[in-house]
Amino acid sequence: MLFAATTINYMDRQVLALLKPTLMHSQAQGGIGLTEASYGTVIAFFTLFYALGQLGAGYFIDKVGTRLGYMVIMALWSLSAMGHALVHSVLQLGIARSCLGIGESGNFPAANKTVAEWFPQKERSLAFGIFNCGANVGVILATLLVPVATYLFGWHAAFLITGFFSASWILLWFLKYRKPSEHPTLAAVEFAHINQDHPEKPGPSTPWIKLFGIRQTWAYAIPKFLTDPIWWFYLYWLPGYFSDKFHLSLVGLGLPILVVYNASAIGSIYGGYLPASFIRMGLSTERARLAAMLLCAVLVVPVFLINYLHADNFGKWAAIGLLSLAAAAHQGWSANLFTTASDMFPRSAVGSVTGIGTMTGAVGGFLIAKLAGHILQISNSYSILFVIAASVYLISLLINVLLAPGLKRVELVL
Repeated sequence: MLFAATTINYMDRQVLALLKPTLMHSQAQGGIGLTEASYGTVIAFFTLFYALGQLGAGYFIDKVGTRLGYMVIMALWSLSAMGHALVHSVLQLGIARSCLGIGESGNFPAANKTVAEWFPQKERSLAFGIFNCGANVGVILATLLVPVATYLFGWHAAFLITGFFSASWILLWFLKYRKPSEHPTLAAVEFAHINQDHPEKPGPSTPWIKLFGIRQTWAYAIPKFLTDPIWWFYLYWLPGYFSDKFHLSLVGLGLPILVVYNASAIGSIYGGYLPASFIRMGLSTERARLAAMLLCAVLVVPVFLINYLHADNFGKWAAIGLLSLAAAAHQGWSANLFTTASDMFPRSAVGSVTGIGTMTGAVGGFLIAKLAGHILQISNSYSILFVIAASVYLISLLINVLLAPGLKRVELVL
């Protein structure tokens, strides 16, 4: 269910990136007159409202619980996504995108809290990797469906393709989901397995304002601020990069995007599995988590070599290879970084901490959107952006280790 929700989430995000060349046409040619700078501004407003929504979303999920909370946020973002079909100007697109940002802000706090409710610590990064794989599948499905929908019915209709899936998901979640303590068929042995690490008594949610004074919050939030924008950059600018660099059409973009995001799907699952491999080698859970993050951070570095490629067929496939490795490593990193929130905090605070971290990541996404839009408008070069993408993961890991050595667990006093 978490995988399906995240798939829908990223389908809704990716539609705009795929339609960017179409929307850059004038209104007389069927577009809305989008430019590189205004596209960056639209993405920036999405990430700004996504960031603002995080604090409220995380607290809302902790307050009302994952069953009701997830249904509400799914309904909000799905209606906002379908509302894009009504836009006829850049201003209207920005408004619709801002509403989508508020709605989508709740997905990861809700999903991460659900994982913390249902899995013991040693299994959480793999569980996260599996559901986070939906981010890649969502992009793949959008890449397959949007060109067809646009060709048959026009670009407005492409924004409506996830509505049916959203409604079906909400119904299934309402009928099937319960917390372990409330699930009617959960066996006692499985309940004990879920709670094997840190048995916790149910308690009130932690006011998020108190979390800002805890070092572990920033050990999670600052790496999110630095590395989440790289995924936003890939998500919103890779279609444009392949189109500009290798002169690919909307249909021609399909193969490179499919390869990159299939690779990132593998990275998401295997990256989540990595800590279990290190644990079998004798490392503690915390050290295994950090070792997995280190490996992923190192594997991202070669993406800067993309700046030295030529615009020929070899260069295209070399770019696809470098971006596939970087995207896979990012997803492995993300699976483990997300899990550090539940490693360091009790379940009652996981939604809020995740919201804070995702908020800082969205602020970083806002900044990278503005930066990318202006850099491309002025220089038409991606070089600086790929250098940033190659370097921030190792910096982020160093910050995490300095602020929370060994992922030391927090004992909250309400």
